[in-house]
Amino acid sequence: MQGGSGSVTIHEVAEKAGVSIKTVSRVINHEANVRADTKERVLAVIAELNYRPNPSARHLAGTHGYNIALLYDNPSPSYLIDLQSGALESCHAEGFHLILQPCGFHDQNLEATINNLIVESRVPGLILSPPLSDAAGLIEKLEQWGVLHARIAPIDVARPGPYVAVDDRGAAFELIGHLIEQGHRRIGIIKGHPDHGAGHWRYEGYLTAMRQHGLPIDEDLIVQGYFSFESGLEAGRKLLSLSDRPTAIFAANDDMAAGVLHIAHDMGIDVPGQLSVAGFDDTPLSRHVWPSLTTVRQPVQEMARQATMQLIDRIRKRGLSESGPSAMYCSLVIRDSTGAAPNL
Repeated sequence: MQGGSGSVTIHEVAEKAGVSIKTVSRVINHEANVRADTKERVLAVIAELNYRPNPSARHLAGTHGYNIALLYDNPSPSYLIDLQSGALESCHAEGFHLILQPCGFHDQNLEATINNLIVESRVPGLILSPPLSDAAGLIEKLEQWGVLHARIAPIDVARPGPYVAVDDRGAAFELIGHLIEQGHRRIGIIKGHPDHGAGHWRYEGYLTAMRQHGLPIDEDLIVQGYFSFESGLEAGRKLLSLSDRPTAIFAANDDMAAGVLHIAHDMGIDVPGQLSVAGFDDTPLSRHVWPSLTTVRQPVQEMARQATMQLIDRIRKRGLSESGPSAMYCSLVIRDSTGAAPNL
């Protein structure tokens, strides 16, 4: 067993403390049947040698009471709630505990933060949600440390290891096709956060649909968003202030689409009479705004549930599980925010 952050082994700790490897293991796992003076001596040696037990290996001997962590960096409250609900469902069913860990994708101390979490919280595995599911540096460190992980909706699907994803590109293609069938030709898009794989694939779906239907790609109709309501407000204002404004706007998530609806109401633009608005994810927000949003139903909760089960399976099988990628289906949900293109 190697140290999580160095080359010191449990054998060296045992030898220096004058105890068995089993006794060191009992101290590390906070078992009660260790004499106080022995425990104190072992802990002193662990501190002296800066020994970091591998949390994955430390937990593999048992089958219950583990902590696993869900890492997230996403501004959408509804998305986070669905992620947490799905992960908790699997954890409760399998006797695991879930730690929720907010992280900054661009945080220079990200790897150190996660290392501390792993050591202090005794975490044998992590669920990586977007954009952290594509944090290459972090994933490489996890592999070095022997910490198991499962990814949700990554861009890099070629990297080994289990992940759960949906066909964002195909779903966006279908949604844009629906708008084109309604007679829309000037279709704007508010792109998702550039760090998120979903944003990338949804934009690709938009481009492919426009091209396959012979429609020009107008750069004025493409605006960057960040998956937040506030970025939807800003991008919506920009698009709807154009002299030749779009007749339809596809926002890459429901939060941004809600921002577009807000701006349209402020500007006196009728939805869907003068403007059609569509989102993505089918969050509760999509049903609570007025008019209700046409969107794409993404099974975020089920994705989190399956990714958590993939991780638990790997932990129990000492990383030898054959759990592979899991693809899930998205479906178009047509509601009141979209309609026929206006006669301009």
